[in-house]
Amino acid sequence: MVKRLSAAVAALTALAAASTVAAQSAEPATRAEPPALVVMIVVDQFSANLFNEHRARFTGGLRTLIDQGRVYPNGYHAHAATETCPGHATILTGVHPATAGIPANDWFDRAAGEETYCLASDTATLAHVPEGGEPTDNGPVSDERLAASTLGDWLKAVSPDSRVFAVSGKDRGAITLAGHQGDGAFWLTEDFGFTTFVRPGETADQRLAPVADFNADLRQSMSAGEMTWDYTSDQCRALEADWIISGQPFRAALPPARFALDVSPIMDEITLDGATMLIDTQQLGQRGVTDILGVSLSATDRIGHTFGSQGPEMCEQMLRLDMALGQFLERLEQLPGGVIVALTADHGGGDFPERWAAQGFTEAQWGGYDLITGGNAAMRAQFGLDHDPLAFNGGFYVVDAEGRGMADPMRAEIANAAAAWFAEQPLVAGAQTLDDILADPMPPQNLSPQELSLRQRQRLNAVAGRSPDVLVALDPGVMPGQGRPGAYVSGHGTPWDYDRRVPILFWTPGGEGQERVLPVETIDIAPTLAAVIGLTADEAVEGRCLELGWSAAPACPSAD
Repeated sequence: MVKRLSAAVAALTALAAASTVAAQSAEPATRAEPPALVVMIVVDQFSANLFNEHRARFTGGLRTLIDQGRVYPNGYHAHAATETCPGHATILTGVHPATAGIPANDWFDRAAGEETYCLASDTATLAHVPEGGEPTDNGPVSDERLAASTLGDWLKAVSPDSRVFAVSGKDRGAITLAGHQGDGAFWLTEDFGFTTFVRPGETADQRLAPVADFNADLRQSMSAGEMTWDYTSDQCRALEADWIISGQPFRAALPPARFALDVSPIMDEITLDGATMLIDTQQLGQRGVTDILGVSLSATDRIGHTFGSQGPEMCEQMLRLDMALGQFLERLEQLPGGVIVALTADHGGGDFPERWAAQGFTEAQWGGYDLITGGNAAMRAQFGLDHDPLAFNGGFYVVDAEGRGMADPMRAEIANAAAAWFAEQPLVAGAQTLDDILADPMPPQNLSPQELSLRQRQRLNAVAGRSPDVLVALDPGVMPGQGRPGAYVSGHGTPWDYDRRVPILFWTPGGEGQERVLPVETIDIAPTLAAVIGLTADEAVEGRCLELGWSAAPACPSAD
């Protein structure tokens, strides 16, 4: 467990008092009061490539953040497994996934012999379960498996009256931002609205109370008319084209062949409406204390997976997202106590290999899944086994004949042999055993994320008991498996920079824009925001505080 940031209520009180005294004196204040509201926006799959590609077209909220904020176009997720759950787990904890205990979106439970979700809960229930199924494909979830505390937890420890909420299109986007002590983590479910989880001793009505009225209005508006998604820009329309993906035809165009709310810009627009509602109904940033609001926008990721990142669909998503963020920032500007906004992504993303290849990335291709059958055949022959010893879930787990984790020493022997076999196969950039990776020290904290080796990237999200026994990285440009037009044509999760590199922006209303090109990491966001609101990070936090330079006095604590 990462230690909470050490702070005292007196420090916040003294800081506010000092600002008041300074304002009343002839000398100008050297440091402003802490903002009344901290807003953390995470745009799922918003790669630095997407940010730079569409940057000149932004005229709304993203334009405001660029023109008035601190812009780090070269932000990084330092770790190798660039997925939603581990990516979100870095942002408000200030630690890498290895420390947060979240190596991937899901992993193989060796004892049970089955897949388990990154936020699966053994104690919590879901606040809303429709007849005949679950509101998400993840079942009961909670914060139990997140082994790190968050910015919201640190704030609540010293300011119990502060409020911490998060909203998202996905459960893992909301829960990881709200942390363990949050007042509410809400995510969208079809035909209901925002739902959440219920801990023992709580009721669903209690947990859903902050969003109950919003959900009722949302259901009424959704039933009143048919939703659609079409062009707003001729620039995006010009990207229409026909493609063959894994031998199947695909038409890149709007409206899509099959409309789905959660694979459209409407998902983000509803999420931002929900965030605005929480500001208003919970009086966030309006009660004399600092509050935190996490907003995770999931549509870019769903659109990227379903349509790719370089077509008219993603073009329109970028423009609609920009406009929706503009309306949201206008509401934030009205808060009298001030606000600081940070925006980043939980990971980047690529495009389907056929379009990548047409754009000059000639190495791009589908492949890699034959490693599962090939690796199992090789290990069966080498060790004289009568069952497949390698179960795949983001990597390879060594299993016994019952499909559960195999015991040592045979497990280690097979893992070593499998890693050696995979390393010799075409399209494989590297293969390592988990035992070897965990034996390595964590990379130095002052090492640039650009300089990390593949093995070091893997170390940053390796978790004993959860990560695969054999970690395999495919070559750059190789998209695992085969494309399925209409369902899945592109992904992420690789250790390469198109999946690791993301924008990081900080903004406060009326600020002066400044470009900062040197690389920073998502784990730097939490200690930076902590400094802005008067909290001091202790040594357990792995990120560094970024000096934003918004006043004459430094906001970051000194190294002494």
